[in-house]
Amino acid sequence: MSYETKNIRNICLIGHGNNGKTSLAESMLYCTGAIDRMGKVAEGNTVCDYDPEETSRQITIATSVAPVNYNGVKMNVLDCPGYFDFVGDVLCALRAVECGMIVTSAKDTAEGLPVGGQRSWNYLKNAKLPVMFCISKCNEEHGDYFKALETLKGKYGSIVCPVTIPTSDGKGVIDLVHNVAYITKGNKVDKTAVPAADAGHVEDLRAELMEAAAGATEELMEKFFETMELDEADIIEGLKVGVKERAVVPVFASDAMTNVGTIAMLQGIADYCPAPEEKNDGVIGFVFKTVSDKFGKYSFVKVLSGKIAAGMSLRNVRASSTDKLGRMYTMCGKKSTEVTEACCGDIVAIGKMDWKTGDTVTDSKDDIELPAIDIPEPCYSMCIAPKTKGQDDKVAGGLNKLGEEDISFTLVNNAETHQMVISGAGDIQIGVLCSKLKNLYNVDTELKPARVAYREKIKGKVEAHGRHKKQSGGSGQFGDVWIRFEPQDEQDDMIFAEEVFGGSVPKNFFPSVEKGLRNAVQKGVLAGYPLVGLKATLYDGSYHPVDSNDMAFQTAARLAYQDGIPKAKPTILEPIGQLFVTIPDEFQGAIIGDINSKRRGTMMGSMPAEDGMTTIEAEVPLAEMSSYTIDLRSMTQGAGSFTCKFVRYEEAPGNVQQKVIEEAKALAEQE
Repeated sequence: MSYETKNIRNICLIGHGNNGKTSLAESMLYCTGAIDRMGKVAEGNTVCDYDPEETSRQITIATSVAPVNYNGVKMNVLDCPGYFDFVGDVLCALRAVECGMIVTSAKDTAEGLPVGGQRSWNYLKNAKLPVMFCISKCNEEHGDYFKALETLKGKYGSIVCPVTIPTSDGKGVIDLVHNVAYITKGNKVDKTAVPAADAGHVEDLRAELMEAAAGATEELMEKFFETMELDEADIIEGLKVGVKERAVVPVFASDAMTNVGTIAMLQGIADYCPAPEEKNDGVIGFVFKTVSDKFGKYSFVKVLSGKIAAGMSLRNVRASSTDKLGRMYTMCGKKSTEVTEACCGDIVAIGKMDWKTGDTVTDSKDDIELPAIDIPEPCYSMCIAPKTKGQDDKVAGGLNKLGEEDISFTLVNNAETHQMVISGAGDIQIGVLCSKLKNLYNVDTELKPARVAYREKIKGKVEAHGRHKKQSGGSGQFGDVWIRFEPQDEQDDMIFAEEVFGGSVPKNFFPSVEKGLRNAVQKGVLAGYPLVGLKATLYDGSYHPVDSNDMAFQTAARLAYQDGIPKAKPTILEPIGQLFVTIPDEFQGAIIGDINSKRRGTMMGSMPAEDGMTTIEAEVPLAEMSSYTIDLRSMTQGAGSFTCKFVRYEEAPGNVQQKVIEEAKALAEQE
């Protein structure tokens, strides 16, 4: 079918994990005839969770697109991950929608909005996107829609208003706007009058709804005050304006497994969710998702202006390259349907393009580049290595390929620690990547904590002698130096100076001495970490007119280093990070105690944040932070978040130094 921009709705389903987002998308597809059989997450046969990792773990790992066609309106429903490790995919999806629906279960929300729901609210708030709520699993045992509704109202105020509620017998929902009931019978839904048992309650709720809708415009407010009522069209108009301005947050009732409430919700999305803004001054598209697997590569593009047609050429602003479009598809989970065009506001997948997530594509010669997707910095790092030696390139190549799909993790080949370090949002994400490496690229990997990049420094001043003499027939080698070693705080790099008098060491060998020392400081004498903050002054020595050469003086300098540094009170420095932890107020004592005791941290202060949260600032040794992502989630039930950035090195305590030295010795023995 061909759609106009005004008949397109782009909406993402977000919220806490296991609250029913994928099941709701499945119900939407089933109730509109897109699929003829309802899949179940537990059985691994839903449309949106099709990746083998998703079906085996029974969680959503990557955002899927499910186009739902309802009464001439095309709804691009984006089913997003709920687990915090995959927040990168959520933030990418937000760039493709005009509205977000937070799905939260009736059972859990009756006790308080789950952390994932609260975070989703903040994501939408930061993106300045309208919000809707779906209270899911209304018919589950202990599910209480009205108690959950009170939770939402208590947290976000009177802007939260129900538009559908469950019938008292649980067989359907009541649409408060249209004042009708949708009763579900098997796979059929009948639209009927409001049941008598619910009529009184419905009247009270409709009055509240009219008041919320009336506040959208002055015209509606005047009309409401005249008659104390609004007709159906006025309520729809008021809610539509209120939703767009984030002044109204509609709440829907749903039980996706029985399809209760799904049709009424689709009607609500069509009525209240903003349509994309129609722009036709040139073609502009934004790549918000990439899928790269054994079946090929797809770039998911949101058309922001103009129309994209098969065969046309578009310029990738980032790469400054112009590409002819490959085949275009509408994707429903992994099922592709080829299309020839996509209008402004629609979402289309284009095959075999050398584009990256976050790219702007256009037919304009102007550098119109949309802002990059703001992904949180990875905060959980592990060393990743192949179980079979010699497969490092295979690991790196596979992860680079997986990085086309997931831009939220990084891979760094740390030359200093000789480790490949993979960093992401948490252990689940890293575990999924390792599983994909095995299943897709046939390489087994193992994870272990990443080594900390310590430094060494001297605290004393010493003079050392280095003499290299070698004679084995033919030309020999001779180099002789006296060097003064002392600490300096001007810079990390070694400062080299010379105070040679009388030509005891010719000037042409000064660079050789400096080079020998610069090579030597790459490995300290305690645990083999780079030596920093060193001043080395060449002040005397001797040479041979025939046997002295560049290599001889490099070697002599290294011998002086090896002789002098152990006598100059060497010590180990550890990296210190500046930590900001944002947590609910009630966890403040536990978090401060953990930082002080377990992390060897130093408190720097705290400040109030939004919504009953506190941000704590501290300085902590990075060596104590390897498991903090997991520990913080455990201590705060997932409500805490943090950033930690390196700020400086400082001397490590004696017991820590001893441990570092012992670990270095053990590692050397293994190698």
